[in-house]
Amino acid sequence: MNIKWGISAINWVNEDVLSLGDHYTAEEVLSQMSALGFKGTEFCRKFPRDVGALRQLLGKYGMVLTSQWKSVHFSDPSRRQAEMKAFRDHADFLKAMGCEFVVACETGNAFEDATRNKVRVEPLTDDQWKHMAEGLNEAGKYCRKNGMHLVYHYHGETVVEKPDQIARLAESTDPEYVSLLYDTGHAVYGGGDPLDILRTYYDRIKYIHLKDVRRDVLDWARTNGIRFREAVIRGVFTVPGDGCIDFRPIFAELEKRGYEGWIIIEAEQNPDVANPYDYATKAKEYIREVSDIRI
Repeated sequence: MNIKWGISAINWVNEDVLSLGDHYTAEEVLSQMSALGFKGTEFCRKFPRDVGALRQLLGKYGMVLTSQWKSVHFSDPSRRQAEMKAFRDHADFLKAMGCEFVVACETGNAFEDATRNKVRVEPLTDDQWKHMAEGLNEAGKYCRKNGMHLVYHYHGETVVEKPDQIARLAESTDPEYVSLLYDTGHAVYGGGDPLDILRTYYDRIKYIHLKDVRRDVLDWARTNGIRFREAVIRGVFTVPGDGCIDFRPIFAELEKRGYEGWIIIEAEQNPDVANPYDYATKAKEYIREVSDIRI
């Protein structure tokens, strides 16, 4: 299997809960990633935004940039022009960095604005679904013209998180322009089966996040109506092998299908409680135990 292994900087520096890992520097994060043997990572708020400076910094540690998250609000037609321009600018930056993938997620009606909802995300209307799909297709077409792929990230506490919503997204968008990011942890967070999602949408999957879920924390969050950010702070996510997901059949399926491309290890937990270097080491050991894959 021609797998390229990366690890997310969010294991060290959280992008949603800014207090988590804020004491880390870009140099500290990259030096630890490199020492662990990873070759790629996603953009981090601690990294320089200048293309030349970022290339130099990553190159110092033998690393490359694989992608960066982009929130979009294509479901709101009044924002389409501004949102599309912001997306193109974002894609242009990633292209300049040599990235092949643009991670996108519709966050209208969702967790970005804490005043818009409590726990339950306001579902999209049929018209909003139509506008979102049109926007994603247009954005994906721009990516393809520039030699990249838009990979949609279904995500907890957004309008596309549950199995039926993932199915509708797949049905509503053009597979030529909108691919999927397969995330094991968010599959479980949204009430789905990660193995079933992998098998069902494999032909749309071009990029992978591997994270695990602590079932007790997830159950506590659901029972008590806890929002996504608080669940993250309490440790709902962890590295593969430290939670409730059995990755053996997932790796077997990837091997059977001959997956080639990036797999990014994620944890998204408090680094002061769960040391990122130590947990990444645990993930590597677990992957070695349950598969023939080596990092």
